[in-house]
This record gives sequence, C-alpha cells and structure tokens, in this order.
Amino acid sequence: MQLGDVIRFGNGKAIKPGGEGCYPVYGSNGIIGGCDEFRYENGVIIGRVGAYCGSVAYCPDKFWASDNTLVAFPASNEFDTKFLFYLLHDTKLSRYAGGAAQPLVTQTVLKQVKVSVPPLPVQRRIAGILSAYDELMENSQRRIRILEAMGRALYREWFVHFRFPGHEKHPRVASPVGNIPQGWEVKPLSSIINVIHGYAFQGSHFSDEPTSRVLTTPGNFRAGGGIKYDKLKFYSEEGPLESAYVFEPMDLMVTMTDLSKAGDTLGFPAFVPKLNGLSFLHNQRIGRVVPLGEFLPKHFLYCVFCDERYRHHIVGGATGMSVKHTSPTRILNYTLALPKDGKLIHAFEDFARPVFQQTNCLIEGVENLRRTRDLLLPRLLSGQVALITA
Repeated sequence: MQLGDVIRFGNGKAIKPGGEGCYPVYGSNGIIGGCDEFRYENGVIIGRVGAYCGSVAYCPDKFWASDNTLVAFPASNEFDTKFLFYLLHDTKLSRYAGGAAQPLVTQTVLKQVKVSVPPLPVQRRIAGILSAYDELMENSQRRIRILEAMGRALYREWFVHFRFPGHEKHPRVASPVGNIPQGWEVKPLSSIINVIHGYAFQGSHFSDEPTSRVLTTPGNFRAGGGIKYDKLKFYSEEGPLESAYVFEPMDLMVTMTDLSKAGDTLGFPAFVPKLNGLSFLHNQRIGRVVPLGEFLPKHFLYCVFCDERYRHHIVGGATGMSVKHTSPTRILNYTLALPKDGKLIHAFEDFARPVFQQTNCLIEGVENLRRTRDLLLPRLLSGQVALITA
C-alpha cells in the first residue's frame, strides 16, 4: 500500500519552545516544552525539517505539534495508531527528504511511499510486543531524569541559592554577578577548564550501516542536557582515526552547533556513555571539556552547563540564523561565583559522582533494550517472526 492510503496528515503550528503548560509541545526532536492548549490527540509526530527530519514520536494523549513537524493519524479504523508509529520508524522517512539548505520531507512525497501492512489484529499484536520494550525504556528514562534532577537540585541549593552547609557563617557581599557569599570570587570558566574542538572527519568514510565507531554530533544532545541515540551516525572501520579524537567513557562534552532557530541544544552538556562495542568519536563542533590543572569537577560543570544563566549567556551570544553557533571562547568567557576553598566543590563531586554513574548504567540498559527492539521490529513487520493472535 501507499502511505497516503494508510495515514492522514495534519500540520504543526508555530509556538515558542520552552513554554510551560499541561500539554506537551513536540518539535522535530521530541518534546520542547509545554502549553495550555492542544491541537491533536493520539497521533504520530514526524520531524518535517532540519537535523531531525524524518524522526518519529508517539503521543497517546493531547498535545501541540510545532510548525517543523507533521502529524500522522490512521486513515481509517483498519489501522492502529501505535502500529503506525512503529511502521513509520522502520520506514526511515529521512531517506525521502529533499531540500538544499536543510533536509525537508513533504506530505506529497510521503504519501507515495510504499509499505506493507498486516491485518488489524496482527498490527495490534506487533504494537503490543514492541510497546513492552518501550515501557521498560521509559521506566529507566524516568529513573535517569530523577537522578539527574537530584544532582541539579543540590547544585542550585549550594551554588545558585548559596544555601550550602555552613552558609550562615558567610554573609553576602556585592559582586559583578550579584550578591555572593563572603570568601567566594567571580571567575570565568577559562580559569579552570579548556574546551577543545573536535576533528572534521572525512565524509567519504561516513557509513550508512552501523559500525563500532559513532560520530558524535549535535543531534546526540538532548535539550536540557544529556545524551540521545535516536539518530546515530557512524564512521567506517577502515577510515583513518587518531586516538586523540576518541572519547573516553564519562568524558564531558558540549555542543557548539544547533540546527533549530531557538538553539534548543546549543551549549548543553552530555557525558560520553559506556556502551559495549561502541567508541564515540570527537567530531567537529563538539567540545571536549578538559581541566587546566589536575582536578576536573565534571559533574559540577555538567550542572553549570545546564544552568539557565549560562544558557542565556550562550544563546544570547550565538551567531547564525537558521543554524546557531557558539565557540570555546564564548563558553569559557562565562563567569560564575566559586568558593576560594575547593572543599565544597569536592563535596559536591562526592555526592554527584555515584548519581551520574548510575545514570550511565541505566543509559546502557536503555540502549540494549532499544537495539533488541529495533532488531525485532523489521522481523515482526515482515512476518519473519510468526505471531499468534486471538
């Protein structure tokens, strides 16, 4: 069948990202905020333009879809919405993108894509099997969000609100960044770290098929901080590679380019995950955070890079129109209040280290589940795996 016989489309509508409200707002890279209105319910959101062109997400509830998305619904009651999400995921819609400056998928092109669709009972059975994997992944993702929120909450308490242990003994004094505890000082990030550019790997060695070498890109960063895996790019096993451009697990990195107009992920941090059999390469426009001395408080810095004040500094000084850029210089020029005595930062590291290590273990588990689901998905859709339906 053609997709135009299976699904009907709706258009997204412009909305400012990062808002708040009871209904989620979806952009091409997933949820980008909230709002108090909704336009659709129980649909599949398709990334229409940009780096996430062809991406798919599913929302069973009421939601808003931004103008860089399309929304897909069953064309009739012969089709199951959740099954259509898995069908579109397996179809890899980015292959049908056009456009010169930016990738773009259109309804006209997508309607002509040919797909195989089983009867409704089989659709529901397939959706049920794959949903079990998604539910396990979502449970782990919730735990990851809770753990990260714990680290950020302590950072805000100690280093933003200055309610650290013994803060009563430190009266506030004026500084260029506002009132800070006595005995603290305002310093740029350049006083403690450096940010190093990655390498421009040759496109001739990029691989459409998965390899053991992942090209880390801005698309691997989540809005709000953290790593994501839904659009991995790979580098061939035969391509030249210097060891200096291979990340170590739990290295701290920041993204210096973002393809969204609002700079959704610009300047945000992520830890390099430890995944069996995969090496993450230090690609261009990704910054590796390294210490100037012997000590790198990377968990503290991760929280700094998620701080709203830092975000205003980065996004406010970004260059470019359709593609936003920042630089190591801009990142390192950010100033913040730091205690002269390093004991407090060391204490924060002692708390945060096991928290973020646990998140990495959960990330590894999520990725293993994702791989298993994605291996099973085409086999279920093609009928290679036999199903028993009621």
